[in-house]
Amino acid sequence: MKAAWGLVLLVPLLLAGSGCRMVRAIDKKSCHERQPYQTARSVPPLVVPAGLNAPETTNALRLPALNEPAPPPRAARQPCLDEPPPFKVPQPTRTPQA
Repeated sequence: MKAAWGLVLLVPLLLAGSGCRMVRAIDKKSCHERQPYQTARSVPPLVVPAGLNAPETTNALRLPALNEPAPPPRAARQPCLDEPPPFKVPQPTRTPQA
């Protein structure tokens, strides 16, 4: 009976532990698709009708114009940019001693 309860408790824990891995695998694919923020457009500044006061903009955030080229497209097999590269230290090649 104890083994059955142990199995009943163990199965949900294993499923919960592996759930993050499954979500991460699904999320990897989404970075290669076009995201909604990439289609955003700038809007013209606010036009205040005659007779009304303009809002205070002294603390408004001013974004500079972006004059950089677009990054090169990433292949489907390349990881997303928000993931660190794999950590593998190249081993120096050993030359045979004479």
